[in-house]
Amino acid sequence: MQKEPKSSADAGPSAGAAPEAADSALPQDSAGKHAVSVLWSFGKCLGALLPVYLAGYFGFSISVVLLGLLVYMRWKHSRDGKQARLQSAMYLLENEQDVTTTRVFRSKRELPAWVNFPDVEKVEWMNKILQQAWPFIGQYLEKLLVETIAPSIRAASAHLQTLSFTKVDLGDRAMKVVGVKAYTEHDKRQVILDLYISYAGDVEINVEVKKYFCKAGVKGVQLHGRLRVILEPLIGDVPLVGAITMFFIRRPKLDINWTGLTNLLDIPGLNAMTDTMIMDALASFLVLPNRLTVPLVANLHVAQLRSPLPRGIVRIHLLEAENLAAKDNYMKGVISGKSDPYAVLRVGTQTFTSHHVDNNLNPQWREMYEVIVHEVPGQELELEVFDKDPDQDDFLGRMKLDLGIVKKAVLLDEWYTLKDVPSGQVHLKLEWLSLLPSAERLNEVLERNKNITVYGKTADPPSAAVLTVYLDRAQDLPFKKGNKDPSPMVQISVQDTTKESRTVYGTNNPVWEDAFTFFIQDPSKQDIDIQVKDDDRALTLGGLSIPLSRLLSSAELSMDQWFQLEKSGPASRIYITAMLRVLWLNEEAILTTPVSPLPGEGDDESELSPGLSKLTPTSKRPEHSSPDGNFASEGVLRIHLVEAQSLVAKDNLMGGMVKGKSDPYVKIRVGGLAFKSQVIKENLNPIWNELYEVILTQLPGQEVEFDLYDKDIDQDDFLGRVKVSLRDLISAQFTDQWYTLNDVKSGRLHLVLEWVPKVSDSTRLEQILHYNYQQSYLNKIVPSAALLFVYIERAHGLPLKKSGKEPKAGAEVSLKNLSHRTKVVNRSTSPQWDEAFHFLMHNPSEDTLIVKLTHSWGQALGSLVLPVRELLDEKDLVLDRWFSLDGAMPESQILLRAELKLLDSKLAQCSDAEDSSHVIPSGDTAAAANFELRHRSVPVQGGEDASSTRKAQVKLSVAYLSEKNRLVITIHACRNLPSFSKDPPDTYISFILLPDKNRNTKRKTSVKKKSLKPEFNERFDFDMTLEEAKQKHLEVSVKNSVSFMSREKELLGKLQLDLCQLDLKTGVSQWYDLSHETN
Repeated sequence: MQKEPKSSADAGPSAGAAPEAADSALPQDSAGKHAVSVLWSFGKCLGALLPVYLAGYFGFSISVVLLGLLVYMRWKHSRDGKQARLQSAMYLLENEQDVTTTRVFRSKRELPAWVNFPDVEKVEWMNKILQQAWPFIGQYLEKLLVETIAPSIRAASAHLQTLSFTKVDLGDRAMKVVGVKAYTEHDKRQVILDLYISYAGDVEINVEVKKYFCKAGVKGVQLHGRLRVILEPLIGDVPLVGAITMFFIRRPKLDINWTGLTNLLDIPGLNAMTDTMIMDALASFLVLPNRLTVPLVANLHVAQLRSPLPRGIVRIHLLEAENLAAKDNYMKGVISGKSDPYAVLRVGTQTFTSHHVDNNLNPQWREMYEVIVHEVPGQELELEVFDKDPDQDDFLGRMKLDLGIVKKAVLLDEWYTLKDVPSGQVHLKLEWLSLLPSAERLNEVLERNKNITVYGKTADPPSAAVLTVYLDRAQDLPFKKGNKDPSPMVQISVQDTTKESRTVYGTNNPVWEDAFTFFIQDPSKQDIDIQVKDDDRALTLGGLSIPLSRLLSSAELSMDQWFQLEKSGPASRIYITAMLRVLWLNEEAILTTPVSPLPGEGDDESELSPGLSKLTPTSKRPEHSSPDGNFASEGVLRIHLVEAQSLVAKDNLMGGMVKGKSDPYVKIRVGGLAFKSQVIKENLNPIWNELYEVILTQLPGQEVEFDLYDKDIDQDDFLGRVKVSLRDLISAQFTDQWYTLNDVKSGRLHLVLEWVPKVSDSTRLEQILHYNYQQSYLNKIVPSAALLFVYIERAHGLPLKKSGKEPKAGAEVSLKNLSHRTKVVNRSTSPQWDEAFHFLMHNPSEDTLIVKLTHSWGQALGSLVLPVRELLDEKDLVLDRWFSLDGAMPESQILLRAELKLLDSKLAQCSDAEDSSHVIPSGDTAAAANFELRHRSVPVQGGEDASSTRKAQVKLSVAYLSEKNRLVITIHACRNLPSFSKDPPDTYISFILLPDKNRNTKRKTSVKKKSLKPEFNERFDFDMTLEEAKQKHLEVSVKNSVSFMSREKELLGKLQLDLCQLDLKTGVSQWYDLSHETN
């Protein structure tokens, strides 16, 4: 019992030893930290006093010390401000909802249900992906900096051989996409996305150069802006997008927090300068007109994607201003002066400054500028007015205008109220100049430009055209002295304007892929001067001069070719694409109704000063629509699936011991559509004779794919494949040939493919219809005669809803059984859709276009019934105007454009006006194609349109193949057959070649059950000479297959043809009338 306390007492010291040791160590650690703190404070005092001591030692004035102190204080203030902004931005991004609800609604509650953002969509899923992937993006960046960039920097300079990245950390805060806005209505071949990017990150990157004991870095970055991403061209193959192009429409906001030696960059003056330099470097490749393009497929014109043709040119007339603020006051405002105003205009990176007008609050400038517009919507005209002073110019107001409004209006002549100032208006005249790929209107443009008065000694005259030069590459440039590779760059000059490409170092086969744009006053009198030089600009490697008059005579005012360089090597050449576009002011499309300004762009009339009623914009309603340049550019591909031969037999019996045949059919895929032919039972040489028509947009990479299969109960067997390039079809326009099947042992497919020409000549309609109605296909398709394009732009004066509110209007466009719907425009009696549709038509003189306007596809708002035959009497088969709506208000109208294109097949052009038909090919080679494709029918008995005569008819093809000494007779079909009972007859055709009556000259077709319009498409061959064939008489009998006990009539019609009267070598194919008596 005594041992337990003893053991406890013995254990006590050992157990308490550690706490006692810790307690004894605490005062020692505290004392050490205190000593270090005292030394650090002393060191800082010495550091602060050292400049004072050195100034006294070297005899500097006290003003130097004060200046240094002032610079330090400003640096400290700037750095603290950056740190505060960065922390505030980080807090805002992390607590976005709390901050928004607190500031906007003054309470911690959710946004109400009626709050939405219809234009910009939130993409939290994308932010979650970025947040999840951010550490791995940091790992990739660290690997890139340490393993790739650092070695290249060390190799580039001997002074930086000890450079290394000591720390690369992207931090925990990922970049956020605040919102996304998508545009798909401007061009059907591209998708435009606007990404609103916000980044306030705790990124930390440190760099050290050990040789100079130098450390520098970045700790914290802010970047906010709108990044536009364009997915184009959309293609009909994986990955569906040809390239991704991205850029900032306007300069993003950038704020960098420096560390180490780069702390000096936070000194006032240096701070703004360095941020500007970094922003300029970013803008040089990622702010309009510069773009970053990433191609995803081969054989793309990357330079044309990186620098596409402008959307248009805006001619800005800076006319005058009124009621500007007076800034030149004297005696501290006791005596009021005036201002010396001038204006600064910006569109993207294009900046213009007007001259200043002395002592005038109502200045008149009368200056003109021309700006290139790369993106609409998006790009804006920014105008700022300043008062010219000797020191710092005073601000007199600003305004902004979306150039998309100018494009819609074509011409704007308005006063705009200046913002951020008590008073002031500016008068602008803005013209949207379209780009025409034709020189037809050039002389008219030059005459118009002569009437434009240009003020100012240095002002440029108005331009008549714009020139874009794509500089691709050069080959075999001469070497420098010593047989060294040059570092080529190119200077391109037009008149007094010279632009330079980037330099490609150490090669005589440089690739630049740069683009340049020039304004041209008179293309017939100006030249393009091209000089290839070494990077020192002293050595010329070659030159070239191209008169612009050559472009005027080129197709679409474009040249895309190699040019031989002068004063260069014998094989030195350069590849250039030059595109000239005439600048055209389309006065017919000028709006006649007010254009909606930007939000906040105008003031109420009550706020205007007396006598300033003219400041209210007075735009007009457009008289005509203004569709996109790609409107009505689609075409029609006509696919005639004829037949196949020598297909593989897949239906084997008894484990393959007995060979069978196949039951073939074809799947056709093109432009996202798919078609399937009928199945031909037990036939290795099937004849389909089926027609398909597809409306397509000409996109690179598209193909027409034909897959053949054997129809089985379980899984269909593959019989071969054929792919045909759409580009090749469009180039050839028409092709009739056999295609060898791929991926199988044997088989070929006969196709007739035509990219049908579109014409605007109404006189061709009758012959087109006549030809089309003579065609007969097993899938019952009648070829289309026309393609109708409809552009629904806007409506005006629609009725209100029954509740008195403005409607949500949508338009439904219908033609027969096909209809399309526009988007629904929110709450407007004057909605604008800007949408296009197209329809295939069999007979434009009989079809009717119907447009119905409704509120959210419910309450009717009006309708339009437009007979398509009205277009046949219009010039170019186009109707483009306002139409009154039925069942609406008297003032209710809709603006649309209807454009008709007749589909004039080459086969119809080759046929006679009365009789022609596209025959089913026989299956032989060129000889058969001659007779069955481009033939001229001989007028014999019958041949009239069955819809008008209602006579019983049979369609035959008769031709002689000289290469094979063979007479070929094809039985196509019958129509309008008589019926002598309540059920249609079971029809078949028998025929005989007289005068011989034997088994070799007598044939018959299969039986088509219960049909008055049977289709046979069966071919029969007879071996004989041409002389023997001409001595034959063809007797055809159309019969009803009845039993011998039936009372039904067997003979349905009869025909006799004397073959000596037919052109057997050319071939004849047509409908013939049947008689009920033997001739």
